[in-house]
Amino acid sequence: MIKYQKDTDNIVTLRMDMKDRKVNIINHKMGQVFVPVLEHLKIEKEKGQLRGVILTSEKDTFLAGGDLEYLYKNYNPQEIFEYSEKLKSFFRALELPGVPVVAAINGTALGVGFELPLACHYKIAIDNNKISLGLPEVTLGLMPGSGGNIRMLWMLGIEKAFHILSTGKRYKPKEALEAGLIDELAKDRKDMMSKAKKWLMSNPEGRQPWDRNGYQIPNSQSWDSKVSTLVPRLIAELTKKHRNHFPAPKAILHTLVEGAKVDFDTACRIESRNFTQLLMRPESRNMVKAYWFDLLKIKGGTNRPKGFGKFRPKKVGIIGAGLMGSGIAYVCAKRKMEVILKDISIPVAERGKAFSEKQLEQIVEKGLMKEKDKQKILARIHPTENAEDFESCDLVIEAVFENQVVKEKVIKEANKHIDEYTFIASNTSLIPINTLAKSTVHPDNFIGLHFFSPVENELLVEIVKGDQTSNETIAKAFDFVRSLKKIPIIVKDNPGFYAARVQNTYILEAITMLAEGIPAIVIEHMGIQAGMPMGGLEMADVLSLKVVRRAERQAAEHFGKKYTDHPALSIIDYMTETLGRSGKFNGAGFYHYENNEKVGIWENIQEHYPNKENYYNEDELKERLLMVQALEAARCLQEGIVSSVQDANMGSILGWQFPSFKGGVLHYINDYGIVAFVEKCKSYKAKHGQRFKVPKILLKMMKEQTVFG
Repeated sequence: MIKYQKDTDNIVTLRMDMKDRKVNIINHKMGQVFVPVLEHLKIEKEKGQLRGVILTSEKDTFLAGGDLEYLYKNYNPQEIFEYSEKLKSFFRALELPGVPVVAAINGTALGVGFELPLACHYKIAIDNNKISLGLPEVTLGLMPGSGGNIRMLWMLGIEKAFHILSTGKRYKPKEALEAGLIDELAKDRKDMMSKAKKWLMSNPEGRQPWDRNGYQIPNSQSWDSKVSTLVPRLIAELTKKHRNHFPAPKAILHTLVEGAKVDFDTACRIESRNFTQLLMRPESRNMVKAYWFDLLKIKGGTNRPKGFGKFRPKKVGIIGAGLMGSGIAYVCAKRKMEVILKDISIPVAERGKAFSEKQLEQIVEKGLMKEKDKQKILARIHPTENAEDFESCDLVIEAVFENQVVKEKVIKEANKHIDEYTFIASNTSLIPINTLAKSTVHPDNFIGLHFFSPVENELLVEIVKGDQTSNETIAKAFDFVRSLKKIPIIVKDNPGFYAARVQNTYILEAITMLAEGIPAIVIEHMGIQAGMPMGGLEMADVLSLKVVRRAERQAAEHFGKKYTDHPALSIIDYMTETLGRSGKFNGAGFYHYENNEKVGIWENIQEHYPNKENYYNEDELKERLLMVQALEAARCLQEGIVSSVQDANMGSILGWQFPSFKGGVLHYINDYGIVAFVEKCKSYKAKHGQRFKVPKILLKMMKEQTVFG
């Protein structure tokens, strides 16, 4: 697990190499393994036979992080507190004055994996943009628990430390150097080890700032007037941003503020208490479940059809150089794929390539990419007006605007120039895959790849399988999406697929509340307080009321006699057809817009939808807005529209930003309690209508006393 090597200058190199693991992780067991090593080093030092220590990794990564599985499954606060304290004692023993220690960071070091370098006296990292460094625990609903908060506090002060810890940013080595997180960069492993030894030869004793007499935390003394104004401002900003839904950022801030008032070791103990309390919160566990366990299952290919070798696309054809096509071309080229970008003419296709150039230029300006690397990426994008250029492509993606006739035309054209091994994908969000598949020579090689906008930022991709789509094509599509470092969920062709279908229920419920006489401002606030990214009325405007209506028409055609008209439809029809207010795109919807910017809720909305309710139950409004989504997601799972619970949960969080602190749309039901959820839905059905009808899958789960896995 730890390889020990000592050179003639009495410098010891410790190389971490956990057996039976692709990457190193650090936990209390790893800390215990280090104990005898540290004892031996102490003896060596006392004998005068130790000049310093270089700590590095034998693997491509330095340290991937901690043991989340152990923490997630452990509900004993005393054991979690002791876990945190044991790791702290190891880190503390490593950094105490006496033996200078250099962290030679040869690969990614995140979370606890970066807390270890923070405990070293000097930190050198290889300057490679594939390496990520930092403390991203907050993105999992957690906070560092092995001294990371306190060391950052003493290094940077409250404000800078809080910014880094509360954003959870992952830094490239050059960024980490600029932020003060590491001390030096190296060209490669050999250069890194040489610089580590050079520093040790020049620094006979290691001593951290917090172990030096008279050293003070930068700009953070408890008596400093700056701190007395800083903390309330940060708390106000957190409340505005997170509305008290995410406890981790506040726990981090409290740890920094409390830690600034005491000595280093006492502050570390405060951190252990806050870390333990945070892990006991349901919001934190829900986020760990979603962003770690569910995500790992998806990335690991749990739902990928088995029996097919890994698909490694080298050349991708893209039809349409508009917003979506240009975005797809950009992410493909960045992943070292050749891209044939086709549009109606060369100049139009060139404009699509210009999008990539603009994106890359911003990266170059930040110093995160060299000009020559930018040019290499751009050289992979080949604008064209000829479909013949698709001949050697591994796949072709249709990304023209949402017009069935146009899509069918370009798909037929592409079919003439590809072989039976190349698959075609449509980026449609509205037109059925089964319908478009009729335009292809090989419908088994046709599939939907629904990217979300903007493509360069959004992680989710819905892989939409048609009735004739082969398992091999699904497997290829899955591998392609993963090669882009995006998250694929596999869904069955139906109106709205998965994300849009469930998202629509939130919008329609908000519009229904307006018809009930609930003030528009209240509806919007309840949606945001429930954890949604925006109110349902604003979301309707952003998507366009016509798009929302079209989705319901498709649902009516699909379900036939089983479909029940939603009470919101009459309002949508009145808003679009009578009032001419169809949303943000035309500057008028439930909100008023100027220069494509939201001004506020339409001032005349009460004339058409007057407030009737003098009293409304806020908890009921928030529940309704979330429950309709959960019910629809359960129906999708029951109908086989979505392939797994993990896909449903992550699809909801990444697709339309269902509250991540709930763990995703189906985990919300688990969190609520299956029995309580079913009973509440029954009462809402009696009061509000058929849309709250409980699907059979939930009744069965209630009977069997099971939950969504």
